[in-house]
Amino acid sequence: MRESVRDRRRRILVMVQARGRIRVRDLAAELQVSMVTVRRDIEELVRRGDLRRGHGVVSSLDPVEGRSVPVTGNDRAIALVMPERHPYLNEVVHGARTALEAAGTRVVLHITPYGMGAERPIVERVPGQDVRGLLISPRWRSGAREREDYAWLSGLDVPTVLVERRPDRGGALHGVDSVCTDHWYGVHLALEHLVALGHRRILLAVRADSPTARAVRAAFTEIASAHPAIEATGTVLSAPGADPDGGTVEAPDFDDPTWPAKALRGPGATAALVHGDVEALMMVQQLAQAGVRVPQDCSVIAYDDVVAAMGSTPLTAVAPPKTEIGRVAAELIGERLDARERGATWSPRRVELLPRLVVRASTGRVIV
Repeated sequence: MRESVRDRRRRILVMVQARGRIRVRDLAAELQVSMVTVRRDIEELVRRGDLRRGHGVVSSLDPVEGRSVPVTGNDRAIALVMPERHPYLNEVVHGARTALEAAGTRVVLHITPYGMGAERPIVERVPGQDVRGLLISPRWRSGAREREDYAWLSGLDVPTVLVERRPDRGGALHGVDSVCTDHWYGVHLALEHLVALGHRRILLAVRADSPTARAVRAAFTEIASAHPAIEATGTVLSAPGADPDGGTVEAPDFDDPTWPAKALRGPGATAALVHGDVEALMMVQQLAQAGVRVPQDCSVIAYDDVVAAMGSTPLTAVAPPKTEIGRVAAELIGERLDARERGATWSPRRVELLPRLVVRASTGRVIV
């Protein structure tokens, strides 16, 4: 299916914002469109005030201070392959880009469109683009889809770091470098906070169509089942279209605006951990429509902390270190490449960074 003008212009905006500055000819080549088409898109984005145009280049309105972005195309680059429409990973891209440019390394951003298997054709073109390293976050909407990608990803010739992805232990990707949030610890922080406030019955509303969602669900099940203070739990999908992996998560009737209140009644929950932010904000609105007050009747914790603070009730949230994840991934690929150039032995790293809990207005003590 041909990409729409709207989607193409959104990709251009994301690419320029991530790099700070890019040549128009390079933009046309990466998008696989004509110079006439890309210039027309740029003119519209400039007219709207989204970008700044120069002689043969287009720039972000918010460049990284104190750093220039090489646009000569002669130096070998690090490629970033990230899913589109993913504000969580936009912060990761910013962290990686900042660190790489500070080291004088050119960054090439590839945005993978929504759909299964979108990463592979992009990555297969990387060796011909004078790229010496790869940072990648595959979409992996299900565990089965993730495992299908293990074989070809593990066979890449270019040094690779998986970003915010933790492959199965003992699988083909176990020996590939990775940098990821410790999501088990994030769930631990959320549950300990709720227990300290007197909550004993807790609902998990989770997207089941991403690696982070699967990690959050597994951690919730493990921690809650072993916690002496937690009496009952329940797990439901947090949004329509968040397809369950393996069919093990209850799907509420999303056409019924009172579904969050009904989901809470199942385990008699007084609190909910919701993945991710948008789903949590929507849930709070629907609870209010059903007469359930947050936090007086139900405490809510969001998982991601991208827009959690922007609700009418600012949400307490688990905040993964998104920018730091990108920075550490960039440093790791640099260390890997240095070792390769020196002919030194490289022991693959599996790096985990700890999230933090940001307490806001959506959590409170149980009212007896």
